[in-house]
Amino acid sequence: MSFSTRALLLLLLCPAAAFAQKKPVTLDALARAPFPHAPEIQWSPDGRRFVFTQNGRIQLYDAASRAQREIISLAALTNAAVKVPPAAGYGWENRRVSEQSVQWTPDGRSLVVLAGGDVFLVKLDVGGWVQLTATPIAERDPKLSPDGRKLAYRHNHNLYVLDIGGKRPMQITHDGSDTLLNGELDWVYPEELDLETAYWWSPDSQSIAYLQLDTSREMIQPHVDLLPLFAIEEPQRYPKAGTPNADVRLGVVPAAGGRTRWMDLGELRDRLLARIYWTPDSAAIFAMRLNRVQNEMRLLSADARTGESKTILEEKDPFWVNIKDDFRRLPKRNQFLIGSERGGYRHLYLYRSDGQPEAQLTKGEWEVTSLLQVDEAGGRVFFESTEESPLERHLYTVSLAGGERRKLTREKGTHTVSVSPSGEYWTDSFSSLTMPPRLTLNDAAGNVIATLRKPDTRLEEEYDIQPTELLNFRGADGTLFYARLIKPRGFDPAKKYPAVVMIYGGPHAQAVRNSYAGVSWDQVLAARGFVIWQMDNRGSAGRGHLWESKIYHQFGKQELADQLEGVRRLISLGFVDPHRIGITGWSYGGYMTLYALLHSPDTFRAGISGAPVTDWRNYDTIYTERYMGLPSDNPEGYKNSSPVHFAKNLTGKLMLVHNFSDDNVLYQGSMQMQVELQKADKFYDLLIYPQKTHAVTGPLARHMRQAMTDFFERTLRADTH
Repeated sequence: MSFSTRALLLLLLCPAAAFAQKKPVTLDALARAPFPHAPEIQWSPDGRRFVFTQNGRIQLYDAASRAQREIISLAALTNAAVKVPPAAGYGWENRRVSEQSVQWTPDGRSLVVLAGGDVFLVKLDVGGWVQLTATPIAERDPKLSPDGRKLAYRHNHNLYVLDIGGKRPMQITHDGSDTLLNGELDWVYPEELDLETAYWWSPDSQSIAYLQLDTSREMIQPHVDLLPLFAIEEPQRYPKAGTPNADVRLGVVPAAGGRTRWMDLGELRDRLLARIYWTPDSAAIFAMRLNRVQNEMRLLSADARTGESKTILEEKDPFWVNIKDDFRRLPKRNQFLIGSERGGYRHLYLYRSDGQPEAQLTKGEWEVTSLLQVDEAGGRVFFESTEESPLERHLYTVSLAGGERRKLTREKGTHTVSVSPSGEYWTDSFSSLTMPPRLTLNDAAGNVIATLRKPDTRLEEEYDIQPTELLNFRGADGTLFYARLIKPRGFDPAKKYPAVVMIYGGPHAQAVRNSYAGVSWDQVLAARGFVIWQMDNRGSAGRGHLWESKIYHQFGKQELADQLEGVRRLISLGFVDPHRIGITGWSYGGYMTLYALLHSPDTFRAGISGAPVTDWRNYDTIYTERYMGLPSDNPEGYKNSSPVHFAKNLTGKLMLVHNFSDDNVLYQGSMQMQVELQKADKFYDLLIYPQKTHAVTGPLARHMRQAMTDFFERTLRADTH
């Protein structure tokens, strides 16, 4: 009898024995579980091939022949790179700064690869590679010119251009310093505007447009590394709400060197430059300029030769204007495409190049979440949206001439898509609640023509992962909410279980989705007998701008009101003990945990607050002012939104967790919260970690999860009624 036959008979004759074969999810299992993510796809210029990195090796895939081959190991290039000495102290560079580590040459015959701080030209047809830079200083943010002849990069706060033919690099900006950044972003721009770079080649390869950020007015956060024998000061430029941002301006410098011409974009003090785009003829630059509180956006066109500018498009919003990467020029049609939330949901609008409106391409009570590709020759736009469900993401096409949309993805769940330049092929990283991530290659009609990565089901086969249920319910005012529920291992509907409410709750994030989660801390708690509950309140992402804007000028209040609706729904299911409900979250979720414990103490018996904002005057300018306005204009909103003012209300058990050198949500806020708790004679547990990040990672994460699990075991296990 085969193993599979025996397993089937065991399942049919003795379900309990079959159940016992799988192990409960433990913290050790969580520590070794892989984090599922989609590989970054880089399409060739002709759209017939693409490269991606897998296990440290660059892979080339030919879509037409369905053939895959390894190009090179990144380790081989890194070993050839000049070893860069460790930097003194810590540069506090934002984690969202993006360097394109692999780029195609325009002829599609080679790749430019960044490895070990140096840049290499990897030849695809003949094999081998050429090292383009070899310096003891890491080359940052390298970009190949559109004609493939030159390479730009940044170091020491200045821009350089290297002739691929072998000439020495030329420094094209010269005034860079620790506080004057040429082609380089400060900390807050990438964090809150998702701007990944600060310089751009002109299409004719003759010039470079770049942002210059003067950070000298930004306040300094005096971090200190206490781990060495002698403490090391590590100051960070971190603009808090109401304090000065970096002064920014846009310049154009010849790639061959010369004087920078600064673009006249009007008043830039207390303004933000959120996006920069060259026109296809290299004659002008489009710049998106925001006012400080971000409720007005102007799309400006600046003449690259004279610097003179004019307004092409202006958008105002009663709340704030969200900026996304959904702007495309259509040079053959003399048009551009842009996303807007003017109707309450993000949709795509077509304009003439002079800013005159042409058409709205998408509409409805759903939102376009990503503009993926525009096939101008074929007259098609590829985009992802929530039209099918706010819990899912699907790929659609729509004609530039308007008309009905066509849905290309078929399976229910979350599709993360990369479309080739011509639209002939696209890759789909798909997952659902029951399907681990799978990567496929699809044709223009949506048919799967190759499976590049099969779902990894090994964890599902080894561990007893409890199913996640998606629920929807209506609040007292009729609002439709979505939630996810995980019942404990060995669930008995006749029992009363403790529950843990997982929460984020803030803008630009959506927690309840039809996507794969796999082995998570949720599963560890479910294996120990806890019910897991999470819902998305008003203010979160995925439901449109009007849904998100309910938190305007008052954090916490609407979010908690909605979360309490969720707790009432959870209790109504009949198997949760209303006296043993905990709550936990990180970042905005850590903030919401504190806010909930202090404003609804009768609901939550215990909470774990990770890296919380405790006073919104402590958080950064661009994020905080977008939603809350300036502290001087909204003092009551800031006070009422900040847990630090309500420490005396604590009655439940509290654990605070924070990295001492967190560069995002500063530890200072947790310290201020502790002082207020101490003044109010309130007691709490405290976990402090030394890492210079916003999240606790590596081996310390295992320690943290153990302590957090033990905390809920202590505080929610005992029945007190």
